Amino acid sequence: MRTRAAVRYYCLLKSDSCCVQVIGSSWIGSRKMSQQSSYFVGVDVGTGSARAALVAADGRVVEQAVQEIKTWTPEPHYYEQSTEDIWSAICNVVKHVIAGVNKSQVKGIGFDATCSLVVLGLNGVPLTVSKSGEVQQNVILWMDHRADKETAEINAKKHPLLQYVGGQVSLEMEVPKLLWLKRNLSKTYGSIWRVFDLPDFLTWRATGVDTRSLCSVVCKWNYDAAANSWNEEFLCGAGLQELTLNNFQKLGSDVQPPGKRVGKGLSVSAAEELGLSVGTVVSTSLIDAHAGALGMFGCRADCSAADTDDVQGKMALIAGTSTCHMSITREACFAKGIWGPYQDAIIPGYFLNEGGQSIAGHLLDHVLKTHESYGELKEKLGADKNIYQHLNQLLPELAAARGLSDVCCLTQDVHVWPDLHGNRSPVADPTLRGILTGLDMTRGIESLAIKYLSYTQALAYGTRHIIENLYQHQRAPFQTLLFCGGLAKNPLYVQCHADICNLPALIPDEQEMVLVGAAALGAAAAGHFDSLESASKAMGGTGQLLKPNRQTVEFHNRKYKVFLQLLEHQRQYRSIMNGE
Repeated sequence: MRTRAAVRYYCLLKSDSCCVQVIGSSWIGSRKMSQQSSYFVGVDVGTGSARAALVAADGRVVEQAVQEIKTWTPEPHYYEQSTEDIWSAICNVVKHVIAGVNKSQVKGIGFDATCSLVVLGLNGVPLTVSKSGEVQQNVILWMDHRADKETAEINAKKHPLLQYVGGQVSLEMEVPKLLWLKRNLSKTYGSIWRVFDLPDFLTWRATGVDTRSLCSVVCKWNYDAAANSWNEEFLCGAGLQELTLNNFQKLGSDVQPPGKRVGKGLSVSAAEELGLSVGTVVSTSLIDAHAGALGMFGCRADCSAADTDDVQGKMALIAGTSTCHMSITREACFAKGIWGPYQDAIIPGYFLNEGGQSIAGHLLDHVLKTHESYGELKEKLGADKNIYQHLNQLLPELAAARGLSDVCCLTQDVHVWPDLHGNRSPVADPTLRGILTGLDMTRGIESLAIKYLSYTQALAYGTRHIIENLYQHQRAPFQTLLFCGGLAKNPLYVQCHADICNLPALIPDEQEMVLVGAAALGAAAAGHFDSLESASKAMGGTGQLLKPNRQTVEFHNRKYKVFLQLLEHQRQYRSIMNGE
């Protein structure tokens, strides 16, 4: 019996002068697949790459490929991309993953992407978002922080609509960025034909139909899902009255839930570019992290649990450069500092709450690469993943040498507040910075290992902070944490979360759950399943359950109290320095 944990093989192919990495499962052999089976394509555009996967109806990732995309950083905190570059990369990876099947077997395609702002002029031509004036740079990446002043001004108005984003918009969202464009690139702003969230741009590019996903507009554009409309008062109050004209045409007036069929499917031109059949079903899109959540909500520890499995009891952590904490409830939960509740934003009939940490994986990389021992370890071990494995193996040895009962006790006197790049949830303060207490004179690899452990624990305490904030606002209890993304492959990160949150952690057997979620969109839109929830449960598969260590509960309870004190101390220090 073949499993999803099958050995992987990797090869590099050259296509259109771009490097495409094709990743497949060894059990496929010579790419001979059933000529009767139905498949679905999932496309995921992340921060640095475009990926595609050919996915079977049971959620097996049959074939996948990835290609890097370009990012321009003309100034600190400015990040810009190109829709032409992104679409070209998508076409390349899709062609590769479908090469082993008849294109008539591909019944649907789903797109997900980062929540980045796309700006287009008349006839869909790119409009620059860059002070450089480069036309191809027409995307403001999600992590771009140029609109800090505009964000503060919008939040100061305290519009009632802000209750759906934890009380305030984030500078990662789109309305502040649009206001920045109006003030700083007036020629671009005045020439706007359409502005898209990147996932919605992809469905428009694939079909020629301007349909917006409720996921994107409600989560990142302050669309009023309760009223099923854009809020003219909010937009005018934000200084964007031009976007309200002609029935909000520039923002998009046709808003649909995820998993719905878009137009008549792939257009003639898009089908040719992607290598698929004209009319192949295209689904309304999801934001990338939300696609990962959709895939994981259907995952379970036991095949026999399908009928009793409750998606409301799960928190999905999509853990990569940043970490998104996704959970859905049948009743709306308004929690300060947590985005949402977003009605029908992932699965129709549920409200989404979204927490997050802006730099999770990047934070651990920073800790590693700025330490004095990094050069020595890099030379000795090579790839960073090998260094992390070495540190994970070293920590139990250090604990045993010191006579400690558990690895976690190595940080008895070392405490970290991890928000070096500000706090997304639940404090929602982008000006917060990190704190490390407990420094000593230890040097070398041992000091790096303990510092790495302390920061990894701090990220897990941050997740607990999000969970407890939700509980304070009467959210139903969680039963399981689910993990996907790069950090999910780090056993220390996952175990720390299980222990510190005192919840079992479920690791899907199929780790590419963002791609599975994107493919599930296509499967639902094509009618292969009767609902998006059914698609998630059918394609989510099973996973390995990691139970929390009950022996460390009290230790982590004490460290969590210190964690919260670090936040209060930072506030006190700022108050003192401000002369208050």
